[in-house]
Amino acid sequence: MVNQEFHQWLSAMPKAELHMHIDGSLQARRMLSLADENSVSLPYSSVEEIEAAYQFTDLQSFLDLYYLGASVLRKEQDFYLLMLDYLTKCREQHIVHTEIMIEPQTYAPHGVSMETVMTGFRQAIKEASEGWGQSVLLILSFLRHLSEREALDTLREAAPWRNDLMAIGLASSEQGNPPGKFKHLFATARSLGYRTVAHAGEEGPPAFIRDALNLLKVERIDHGIRCSQEPALVERLVRQRVPLTVCPLSNVRLRVFDRMQDHNILKLLEQDVMVTVNSDDPAYFGGYLNENFHALADSLSLTRPQALQLAENSFNASFLPDDEKKLFVASLHEYAAGSD
Repeated sequence: MVNQEFHQWLSAMPKAELHMHIDGSLQARRMLSLADENSVSLPYSSVEEIEAAYQFTDLQSFLDLYYLGASVLRKEQDFYLLMLDYLTKCREQHIVHTEIMIEPQTYAPHGVSMETVMTGFRQAIKEASEGWGQSVLLILSFLRHLSEREALDTLREAAPWRNDLMAIGLASSEQGNPPGKFKHLFATARSLGYRTVAHAGEEGPPAFIRDALNLLKVERIDHGIRCSQEPALVERLVRQRVPLTVCPLSNVRLRVFDRMQDHNILKLLEQDVMVTVNSDDPAYFGGYLNENFHALADSLSLTRPQALQLAENSFNASFLPDDEKKLFVASLHEYAAGSD
């Protein structure tokens, strides 16, 4: 049994989160209240019923519930509350910097405009920044089960909020939707100055990781844990310092690994891959960022030096300016020195 003191040390450690879908932080209680307020019919009547549905068999079974939950978000205030709930959790968990995936395509079928989404998010981010210095960057994430044309339309619609959006990303189901499907989208976004990330190698094969690097020219891979199947790919990730935003609890909940004890994150860390720890969709997968660190401590005997390296990686893999990265890394080292 892991020492509770180590859990507390992990919880208080300053850290960044680089892979979190804001809809995935929608708590069951908030989902029910917004469904009632916005007259959205759900097949659940209690928090317990929603949480009972969290026993997923694969990525698609999760996505079905994820999109159903997101359908309750309709008004500017809803998006404000969604963002503020997560940023408040960041404050509690010492997540001093976060890069959040937002997906306007999820709300468009319900008639929700990007202006409604962004206005709500902006207000919450402003409050958190002024209230406790929360550092936030936003990633405009596209749904890969939809067409590239629809993604390009969304990219154009996002033009008024270009200064709010640091990067673009690619999420949703990998199967049947290879990276090459979005080659023009990523080229267009790069020409507009966006940084680039993409989900690859979660349910998809290692080839999707290579294609995301070669065809989409991404700077960071979300998930990427199937790289272990190809030693040459691991060597490339190490050589090119390509970060992987790994989500341990998510990987177990979605049956990428049967048990946390089987997870390869620490093996990749030992191989000098720039892996980071993230929560993905914390409301659905059993925990936020601290809970993911705790799971690694409990199941994989995570050590203090490993935890510090993972946290340092999270800052260095971020899209922050170099001077801000250095300040955050310095604060991490100060924390470590003060707790020796």
